[in-house]
Amino acid sequence: MSHYITRLHQSIRHKGTPALVGLDPRFELLPQSIVESARKRTTDERTIVATAFEEFCFRLIDVVRDLVPAVKPQAAFFEQLGASGSQVLARVIRRARDAGLIVICDVKRSDIGSTAEAYARGYLAGADPDAAGWAADAITVNPYLGSDALQPFVQVAVERGAGLYILIRTSNPGAGLFQDLKSDSLPLYRHVARIVEELAAETCDQTKFGAVGGVVGATYPHELAELRNAMPHTSLLVPGYGNQGASAKDVAAAFSADGLGALINSSRAINFAYLREPFKSQYRPHEWEQAVEDATAQMIDELAENTPAGKLR
Repeated sequence: MSHYITRLHQSIRHKGTPALVGLDPRFELLPQSIVESARKRTTDERTIVATAFEEFCFRLIDVVRDLVPAVKPQAAFFEQLGASGSQVLARVIRRARDAGLIVICDVKRSDIGSTAEAYARGYLAGADPDAAGWAADAITVNPYLGSDALQPFVQVAVERGAGLYILIRTSNPGAGLFQDLKSDSLPLYRHVARIVEELAAETCDQTKFGAVGGVVGATYPHELAELRNAMPHTSLLVPGYGNQGASAKDVAAAFSADGLGALINSSRAINFAYLREPFKSQYRPHEWEQAVEDATAQMIDELAENTPAGKLR
């Protein structure tokens, strides 16, 4: 069975970048041409939105497939639409897999026992896209139900050659309300980091990174550096770059010296680049795909210039 990290690092090296494009479709921000196309095909409002999301994500995948190693669909935007949205999410994941991209489905699931295992088996396909209904290579997991909630996810990930990214220090402004609470003189997120590192060390491939990774926000660069040092076997998924305010310099500490060990996510700043400068002035709304391509290339260049990821080129 092909190890998740082995496949991920092969893709990162092939593309020469750790840039991760989030797929966060928002109906009110979609190009008007896509909305109009969806309205011509159906009259049901939820189906219109789902149809528009599918076309938008398919076309976005086609733009970035040769530029980045991985994409991260946010399940919530699809699930809000009910059955039609869940079906579109499954097709978007398969489209990305068929395009040769690693897919991290951002679901932030958590539960215990057989329920946790059911979540894992539903989403974690790993090396074989046919192994799960939603066919993801990896998913995000919430750790706050404890170790018995994590073990079923780890078991399925190892069994299927899949990956996990466990929430450690998230990028949202209110993260510290719980994550900074002290226990035994350390903030809670450090205790979570210790468990994640132990699980990562138990699931390593030959690169010494584990199938279990961690989510650490770019909006807390000091903690990011601290956690990189504390978790040498843990691959990091780093949100917060772009629209949330973090820069390439802020994420430099996430990497190991060879430029591996992290994926840097950008969603809205790439998905809807046509709505912001300088791309808004350069391209008309129907040229949104060119804006996506340019914004992705800009991110790749910024990471190469300001982080160890430049060694991947």
